[in-house]
Amino acid sequence: MSIREELAHTTLVLTSAEAKIVQVLLADYPMSGLGTATRLAKAAGVSDPTVMRLMVKLGYGGFAAFQGKLLAEIESRLHSPLLMMEAKRPANSSDGTVNDYFHSVSDSLERTRTAVASQSYGRAAKMLLDCKGQVVLLGGRFSRHIASMLAGYLVQFRPGVHDIGSLAPTDFDLLIDLGKRDLLVVFDYRRYQSDVVNFARQARERGMGILLFTDPWLSPISEQADLTLIAAIEANSPFDTLATAVVQMETVVAHALETEGQRVRKRIEDIESIRRANGVTLDASDFAGAGPKKAAVGDPAKWAAPFVRGKHKST
Repeated sequence: MSIREELAHTTLVLTSAEAKIVQVLLADYPMSGLGTATRLAKAAGVSDPTVMRLMVKLGYGGFAAFQGKLLAEIESRLHSPLLMMEAKRPANSSDGTVNDYFHSVSDSLERTRTAVASQSYGRAAKMLLDCKGQVVLLGGRFSRHIASMLAGYLVQFRPGVHDIGSLAPTDFDLLIDLGKRDLLVVFDYRRYQSDVVNFARQARERGMGILLFTDPWLSPISEQADLTLIAAIEANSPFDTLATAVVQMETVVAHALETEGQRVRKRIEDIESIRRANGVTLDASDFAGAGPKKAAVGDPAKWAAPFVRGKHKST
């Protein structure tokens, strides 16, 4: 297993400071690990001894041992036949534009999978569900749609969810009622929006917690965020892809369901009952040629049962 895989999927319990170091290492892997321990500590906003303690916890004798293995891994990759084949592949792929684009998004998805430690998804889910006040969601010109998707999931899990949508000047008035009990969830990718950054900065000044979804270049909001989840967004297009951001957001939701299914089950069942009472969901018998009446598509009796067993698969 590569160092990158070890960092992304470690089962060790990391402190908040140690998690920041892992995040920096994964965000610009392997370059972030090739400087000095002091430089790494500065980039993560922690002390030099914290870097040393993390290396020992990871099983290395110290930073030098970690860096030695990292350099050996890089040298091995440089001589990899697979890498040489990739480097010599003709620029004009026979796959065509469509397949090229899909492949580029798939590559970004894989980079996203290894850019964030698995534990960070658990922390994100806990932040969303444990927040005692309001969970406020905000995004940029395109990413606000992902924020709205997450809001749609969250409202089924908990009360106090507010999706700002397209940020207007009057929305800054919302800050007056927000504070330490509340959480701001922000989706901000290059090119970063000044109004979104300003809202997050002022929210932080009022004591709000911040969960940030961004790219490897890091939105300025990362300086105020309690937790930052990074998604690779490069694709074979003039436009960055947000498919990876959607998958990352849904991964947080999946983790929340896996770990807190019992906790949110009653609320989900009640919501589904309301939907059925108002004809929001369709009965199987409503379709032409349907046989005997079956459970409604959204009937909690049919799909909420897996929560009891601690497992749930969503579509």
